[in-house]
Amino acid sequence: MSMSTKQIQWFPGHMFKSLREIREKVKLMDIILVLLDSRLPVSSMNPEIIKIVEKKPIILLFNKMDLSDERILNQYIKQYEEQGYHTLKIDAQSGKNVNKINALAREVLKEKLEREKQKGLKERPLRTMILGIPNVGKSTLINTLSKSGATKTGNTPGVTKAQQWIKMGNDFELLDTPGVLWPKFEDQRVGFHLAVTGAIKDKILPETEVVFYALQFLKAHYPKRLLDKYGITETDDLQMMLDRIGTERGCLLKGGGIDYERVYTIVLTDIRNKQLGGLSFDRPETLSL
Repeated sequence: MSMSTKQIQWFPGHMFKSLREIREKVKLMDIILVLLDSRLPVSSMNPEIIKIVEKKPIILLFNKMDLSDERILNQYIKQYEEQGYHTLKIDAQSGKNVNKINALAREVLKEKLEREKQKGLKERPLRTMILGIPNVGKSTLINTLSKSGATKTGNTPGVTKAQQWIKMGNDFELLDTPGVLWPKFEDQRVGFHLAVTGAIKDKILPETEVVFYALQFLKAHYPKRLLDKYGITETDDLQMMLDRIGTERGCLLKGGGIDYERVYTIVLTDIRNKQLGGLSFDRPETLSL
């Protein structure tokens, strides 16, 4: 199973522009919020972002925390913290832990804010950016923080294109930024992980390959869940897995054959909607920081 060079190096032109804009705006910021997908603590990290913002205080926000395998996520968080990052697990959709972001940011900036206070300056909103790859939940987090629907949201990767400032009460002045993906996937597993979770559009990589990868991954790491959900056993090969799911879920054509297109959609939808429980696709033993 392989991806073509064109697929691996998928990088829409507007993302080059957004990297340049981010570089220009970083100097205005007190602190940078980098939003990661809890299921993909490495695959959803954009190395270019870290290069651009490394001189500013950074908080890593692990979004969609309830969709991940908590044990694996905690291993990665420990590694990030050992590298000096401040971290917080959140769920932007439900608002879980979002109210802790401001307090953590002020703790990280404690010395700077104390110096401002000593100079007689009033407490002020913190200037920040939320950076992350497309579809990681930036717009949802902004809406939750601002308690409004001021920013367009959706499940289509990269819907937020233009930069805009959003005032969030007394907590933050936030510069919204477009999603940014790096120029190439140096490890092809990263591409599959982004595709399985919906971080890149479903047609970027062949759906057949994405589903094959997902099922083989689940069989290797979560065999009991496949058994409980679809009746798939450890001895089933890929074809048998597809046939079992198709039969179990009624994906049948008029002639009695399996409608595999429907099977592919069901597998990806079930994975993304936690129908197989919390899943972590990045694994410390194969994708390290």
